[in-house]
Amino acid sequence: MENQRGQEQSITLLGSQNTRYPDNYAPEVLETFINKHPDNDYFVKFNCPEFTSLCPITGQPDFANIVISYVPQEKMVESKSLKLYLFSFRNHGDFHEDCVNIIMKDLIHLMEPKYIEVWGKFTPRGGISIDPYCNYGKPGTPWEDVAKTRLFQHDMYPERVDNR
Repeated sequence: MENQRGQEQSITLLGSQNTRYPDNYAPEVLETFINKHPDNDYFVKFNCPEFTSLCPITGQPDFANIVISYVPQEKMVESKSLKLYLFSFRNHGDFHEDCVNIIMKDLIHLMEPKYIEVWGKFTPRGGISIDPYCNYGKPGTPWEDVAKTRLFQHDMYPERVDNR
């Protein structure tokens, strides 16, 4: 499928009335489209307040708000495919820290962004919540330094936690 500028598009899920929800981890559902503004540095932020995965030991469900923020380069992730991808973790057993790192690495592989960060805000189980954070800045660019600085300072001003 080509867009108005004659560039190849790989979007097949948007608008589909026959959406199939994967029943296990499915990075292959991720789709991209061309960034029309690759010379501009800007953030795209996704908030997924209904993320679920399974504890790999107990099999019990874990619930989180997953926040993905990235600076695109040439490709951008299509939001419906991202929704289906995140849904695919529903029956996937991994620790919280693994989930956020897997999400980030899959999106790096898919889009090759200038910068990306993924933060999981998991609801408590056993009286403790876990909030893993990971990021990446493209090597050899100023975004590599942004990633280091952001990692060092990511929780200097923690939010109030009164909704979990």
